Amino acid sequence: MTNKVGLTLISLINAGLLAAAVLFVASAPSAAQERSATSTDFSAQQQQEKEGAKKKAGPAVRPAPQRAAPQRAAPQRTAPQRVQQAAPQSSTPRVTAPRRAQQRVVTPQRTAPRTVTQQKDTSRAVRQPKATSRAVRQPTATQPAATRKVVAPATSSRKAGSPTAAPRVVAPSGTRTVTAARLRGVPARGAGRAVIGGQNYSAWRSGYRVRHGSSWRTFVALSALGAIVIGSSRYYPYAYISAPQAYCEGLTEDGCELMWQEVETIEGDVVYQCVAYCPWQ
Repeated sequence: MTNKVGLTLISLINAGLLAAAVLFVASAPSAAQERSATSTDFSAQQQQEKEGAKKKAGPAVRPAPQRAAPQRAAPQRTAPQRVQQAAPQSSTPRVTAPRRAQQRVVTPQRTAPRTVTQQKDTSRAVRQPKATSRAVRQPTATQPAATRKVVAPATSSRKAGSPTAAPRVVAPSGTRTVTAARLRGVPARGAGRAVIGGQNYSAWRSGYRVRHGSSWRTFVALSALGAIVIGSSRYYPYAYISAPQAYCEGLTEDGCELMWQEVETIEGDVVYQCVAYCPWQ
């Protein structure tokens, strides 16, 4: 700041000196002109006095007037003053020490391993009812022959066949005409469609359930029914059909036999159901 103020004062002094020099140079010619004018007037008065004296004395030859050459004043040149330049002040750079960032140490948290206990599937045990043997009493010889009653051993109506069991010979009852549409193509899981006598029914090949009384009954697998023989042809159980007894008879367009029969359930009892037996498995 002090250097700037000093430079400003020096520039102002130089400007004042230059203005004074210009004024001095301008006033010098004017003074010379005034001097030449006064000398000219003085010489003119002397000439007038001489002419007056000559007129009195007589005519004389007039001398040629002498003209004074104007004096030129040489302009004074002022030497330019050197402006002292202020040396720039070198500012020392400020060195700041870098801050050291402290490293943050994060301790990893140990997570306890999670133990998942799998639940054991409890197997469902299906108890098959035991077939009770029926004791048949033979009549004694003392009874008359007319009163003797022949009792044949009752056969179990439960047809729990297996795929390895021998096929049963069946004589179908009812009509042997085509009463139903094709059955081949029923899905292995879920419900299919069966058309019997113009009525739509559902066809199941696995997991078929019906409402029996106040509870549900699930039929055994079709393979448990076993094959049947009609004439010289063998048929295999293919699907359960939800048709009633009046519609469960006759043949399908692809050669299956519809039969109304007793079928075992997983719950242990026997329920009548419509079963379709086909030439293929």
